[in-house]
Amino acid sequence: MKRILVDGCGGQIGTELVAHLRRLYGDANVMASDFKPQEGHSGPFSLLDVRDRAAIAALMDAFKPDTVMHLAGILSARGETQPQALWETNMGGLYNILEVARERRCAVFFPSSIAVFGPGTPADLTPQETIQRPTTIYGVSKVAGELLCNYYHLKYGLDVRGLRFPGLISYEALPGGGTTDYAVHIYYAARAQGRYTSYIGAGSYMDMMYMPDALDAVVRLMEADPARLRHRCAFNISAMSFDPEEIAASIRKVLPDFKLDYDVDPVRQAIADSWPNSLDCSAAREEWGFAPRYDLDAIILDRCRYDNLQADFSDDAKTKFQAYMKAKGVTSFAFPQDVAKAGSEGYAGQPAYFKDWLAFRAKTIYDFMGKVRVCGASTAT
Repeated sequence: MKRILVDGCGGQIGTELVAHLRRLYGDANVMASDFKPQEGHSGPFSLLDVRDRAAIAALMDAFKPDTVMHLAGILSARGETQPQALWETNMGGLYNILEVARERRCAVFFPSSIAVFGPGTPADLTPQETIQRPTTIYGVSKVAGELLCNYYHLKYGLDVRGLRFPGLISYEALPGGGTTDYAVHIYYAARAQGRYTSYIGAGSYMDMMYMPDALDAVVRLMEADPARLRHRCAFNISAMSFDPEEIAASIRKVLPDFKLDYDVDPVRQAIADSWPNSLDCSAAREEWGFAPRYDLDAIILDRCRYDNLQADFSDDAKTKFQAYMKAKGVTSFAFPQDVAKAGSEGYAGQPAYFKDWLAFRAKTIYDFMGKVRVCGASTAT
């Protein structure tokens, strides 16, 4: 891959994949696109509706990508309330991308899903090739998408590759209407409120993966030797399988007072019950070196590190700093908004309490690292 077009860049995967690809291939070589305006991009961005084939062709002619990451689509839970819109977007958009890519000989990445399986599929260590009878419109669209991608490869020689994503645990972007979203929301709720109400019931096991492993899998697959790819359009991938109680137990290793309760959503619970408990990922390992690095406890540690680094100017950090200063007898001050400048300019120009801020941050990090050591020791055993 040298020049890459990513559609659906505003979604859960796209938000983080664009940044990952730009780190690897350069900002100018990754075109981000979405049907809604997006801010904060370090490289080129274009509005794009994948239902508009002419617009896709115009953008590809202007940017001249060699690879298209086709991510635009409607997810499972939302799709059950909007089946017509899902089909038009997911299948119509995929067909348009494949056609334009065929004409321009671009490789295509297709994100399939564990939703391709249904109640008749073996639930444990679900084989790479097995019964696919999904009971959701999202799952039906993914089965049809796998077949369509395979058709374009066999009929036209188009280089199409795909992954059956499990639930993805992200840290930059919230998911947008999937059944496994609880596994993302629970981390945010744990940090912000110390509790979470799950819409998926206890004992409901689903395959999951941390976003860094998913991003690595996309790049590994698209850079793999095509001669090794037998299941090119639909590889099973997963890093772990857990239920809400197990993820809560892992969170409690860092936040011992975290509380989990339930208010089960029958629609999403029914979808979860139709999906596998665990996948056989041997084909992905053998054909292109799939190798996830994160388990549940490793995710907790990484999320804690990320959250701690991002906490400097959060409302929570401000509140805690105010309490810290109040305990010292200081009750009236403005919060420091540009700590970064202190690295090059020392304390010049900073408010008088800036040293207090540094002391507060040092204590926060020290306390946090104590929790990491406890969790790490537990993980090691």
